[in-house]
Amino acid sequence: MKKMLIVYYSWSNGNTEKIAQMLQKATGADIAKIETVKPYEGSYQDVVDQGKREADSGFQPEIKPLPYSAADYDVIAVGTPTWWYTMAPAVLTYLNSQDWNGKTVVPFMTNAGWPGHVIKDMKKACKGANSTFDLQVKFDADGGSRMETPENEIQKWIECVKGLCE
Repeated sequence: MKKMLIVYYSWSNGNTEKIAQMLQKATGADIAKIETVKPYEGSYQDVVDQGKREADSGFQPEIKPLPYSAADYDVIAVGTPTWWYTMAPAVLTYLNSQDWNGKTVVPFMTNAGWPGHVIKDMKKACKGANSTFDLQVKFDADGGSRMETPENEIQKWIECVKGLCE
């Protein structure tokens, strides 16, 4: 039986966190939230503007240590919201800080209708990993937390991911 870790970043509405928790509940995997050392501050628009600058420049903010090491797991599911067509900068920091050789990575992302190239970018950052069962989950375009991807699609994905660990 393979060990699985779920690592995710979630900021405004907790949409990515919701998907990570659904996967954790079904699999019993360990779970950890990525947090930046310096939290984002200001209004929603302030953070959106800062996020654009960071995503455009490839900025990698310092993140807090996680309670689990990816080195101890066979399968690592990594979740991110879409920030300007790519992953959140904190997720880039995490992905670039790991040795992915021999690991299976399950990238998943949330978006409001503009998935961009998030999954492609995540796979590129996980050099040496086998990436599989990627998932894109759409939420309402008004910046809210109403999931538009049918829940049965997410449940099918969860069953596939569970199969990796059996």
